[in-house]
Amino acid sequence: MCGIWALFGSDECLSVQCTNAMKIAHRGPDAFRFENVNDFTSCCFGFHRLAIVDQLYGMQPLRVKKFPYLWLCYNGEIYNHRRLREAFEFDYQTKMDGEILLHLYDSFGVEKMATLLDGVFAFILLDTANRKVFLGRDTYGVRPMFKLLTDDNFLAVCSEAKGLTQITHSMSEPVKITPFPPGHFEVFDLKPSGKVESVRLDRFHSCTDEPLHSPYDNAGELGKGFTLETVKANIRILFENAVRKRLMAHRRIGCLLSGGLDSSLVAATLVKLAKEQELQYPIQTFSIGAEDSPDAIAARKVAAHIGSEHFEVNFTPEEGIKALEEVIVHLESYDITTVRASVGMYLVSKFIREKTDSVVIFSGEGSDELTQGYIYFHKAPSPKAAAEDSVRLMKELYMFDVLRADRTTAAHGLELRVPFLDHRFTAYYLSLPEEMRVPKDGVEKHLLREAFRGLNLIPDEILWRRKEAFSDGMTSTKKSWYAILQDHVESEINDSQLEKAAKLYPHNTPRTKEGFYYRQLFEKHYPGRSEWISHYWMPRWIKATDPSARTLSIYKPDKDQ
Repeated sequence: MCGIWALFGSDECLSVQCTNAMKIAHRGPDAFRFENVNDFTSCCFGFHRLAIVDQLYGMQPLRVKKFPYLWLCYNGEIYNHRRLREAFEFDYQTKMDGEILLHLYDSFGVEKMATLLDGVFAFILLDTANRKVFLGRDTYGVRPMFKLLTDDNFLAVCSEAKGLTQITHSMSEPVKITPFPPGHFEVFDLKPSGKVESVRLDRFHSCTDEPLHSPYDNAGELGKGFTLETVKANIRILFENAVRKRLMAHRRIGCLLSGGLDSSLVAATLVKLAKEQELQYPIQTFSIGAEDSPDAIAARKVAAHIGSEHFEVNFTPEEGIKALEEVIVHLESYDITTVRASVGMYLVSKFIREKTDSVVIFSGEGSDELTQGYIYFHKAPSPKAAAEDSVRLMKELYMFDVLRADRTTAAHGLELRVPFLDHRFTAYYLSLPEEMRVPKDGVEKHLLREAFRGLNLIPDEILWRRKEAFSDGMTSTKKSWYAILQDHVESEINDSQLEKAAKLYPHNTPRTKEGFYYRQLFEKHYPGRSEWISHYWMPRWIKATDPSARTLSIYKPDKDQ
């Protein structure tokens, strides 16, 4: 996890502009560099480093002797960099995984370079010899990137939008700051003045396509056909491979463990592979919740079963409410379910940073979208409709769960790893027959559970535990987190304020006092920037007025809850 920032064609003094780069310092607490570009005095890079791979040569912008005209600033991990290096016999100068981008670009150009990267990334690549600037972002937007482009061709780029909101430019009107689209790359011509002109924006990978980097992967051959046993075996092979490749780190690895199916599978597989690779420390797992919360109880059972070094972070409603504003500042979002779920993740990340030495943190994001885990999938009108909605959710992850997971961990200088969003794993799962992927026998994610049945990887009661929203599972079933928040908001927002919501906030008008409260906090820090999210996350195919699973008529908690 790092913070990247760059300007091309600034009319303002760069020493004034660079103060904006410090707004993302939390993303890289280990080192900072600010560097001007030779012969382009209006261009510069800013970089905040979290040192995970190659402690000695890891600073950026990355430049190597072989390509003196290339400047690379990137945030991410490229899991197949060694395989690519061997396959194409590249002569490396550092041990950095990101060096592979320079060699691939020089050999094949930016589009093929992007398609060959197995990992998560956001990059800014400058080629001064050919006067080009390239931007790119991974398939699901696991690593964030925003851009600002003025009418007079000044370009500013940053990991988080907060590093761009106060940028000085010559436009009289506010300039749009937009999230860079996941799975895309953009090409700019670089003018002698340092300003740019966008000449191409293209998609290089979609979640339903088999990735072109598959031949440079360690998973091996998969079974052919769609018999249940073949599919189950392939799911296990690809999932284990997804976890294994993400062990690439020089810092201690830990795992978030809510006690739900997804985080339990990740944690159990991580502990198993860590033992196989003889890591010199036990894997630490972390849960957050009230002592009697369903998540805390379930997480204890999983940790005892897999033998992790487990930490429980006690959560009180007062702490959560107190953290709301700083959480919204880090998120750069006012989406209701995102804010609710982010509070717990933000507080557990704070604990990890302050009380442990784990820095690389595994998590279960992406599974609900991929494997149709949300309770509303029980109401899908057809397997085809369910499959289409699964793809929609995958494409929107960068605005919701992936955004939450990145910002809440990066806020405390941690690096997130999400094996369920592995390119090969997701492409394979989405290629399966639609009928195989729907809820079955009243249980969502049935196929995923079935794939791990009888292996004793996690306790059976966890393997078949019903879906519980993270933000609800961390509080008692007697009173959900969403109900606690709504009670608090009642004292903050009155009816007459809510009546004015449509006039105040025409885009994504909040319909509830809770939504109005979050929007008010968001607008306080990011006025007029509501377009960063296109819509609120809500369940489909069911009359829902709230995104919480516990408010749905089809919600059925496990018997022991």
